[in-house]
Amino acid sequence: MGRDEFVKAPCNENALLWIERWPDWPATGLALYGSPGCGKTHLAEIWRERSAARSIEAAAMTVHNPLELISDAKALVVENLPADVPEQALLHLYNLIGERGGHILFTALEPPARYDIRLADLQSRIRAMPAVAIADPDDAALGAVMRKLFADRQLPVSEDVVQFLLARMERSFLAARMIAREIDRVALAERRHVTIPLAKIILSMMDASAG
Repeated sequence: MGRDEFVKAPCNENALLWIERWPDWPATGLALYGSPGCGKTHLAEIWRERSAARSIEAAAMTVHNPLELISDAKALVVENLPADVPEQALLHLYNLIGERGGHILFTALEPPARYDIRLADLQSRIRAMPAVAIADPDDAALGAVMRKLFADRQLPVSEDVVQFLLARMERSFLAARMIAREIDRVALAERRHVTIPLAKIILSMMDASAG
């Protein structure tokens, strides 16, 4: 989840620029949004390391005293908005981080304009902050990620196998990680090379488990 492991591509280039632009953000908050597995959490982890931020799940935000969540932190990652969170608690967190001159990075599936927020003060803050989309990866980005995942596992994989997978897999980095993990597991357990027949078996197994 470090910066060196992040694969820059057209689908995430703008989001990465915003992360690297910190602390020169125009508002207390910044929202990253996109489909599951597009790389939001990876970018959030890069920013957390840069900013020494604390990280919390939106769904876990149940306390009304924000100090219990963030202590003396000036940076905060809130993952997976919107969620059924106490809006007053989130507003307190936003204001407290702002008073400290810090920042909050939100991750979500949709842009802030679609959040169902009823508290007017919180709604105005959330909708006024920059929102950056991460698009689904194209073949070039997915291919680069697949090659890196196999290389990190010291697993020799031919370009034919990579192309076979790209033509048939789900279009997400999450799917790429799951496929690489399963190919590595089966190849090691059965002591076999990574071939198109093995790739076909793994895809069939994943399709069956998903169904």
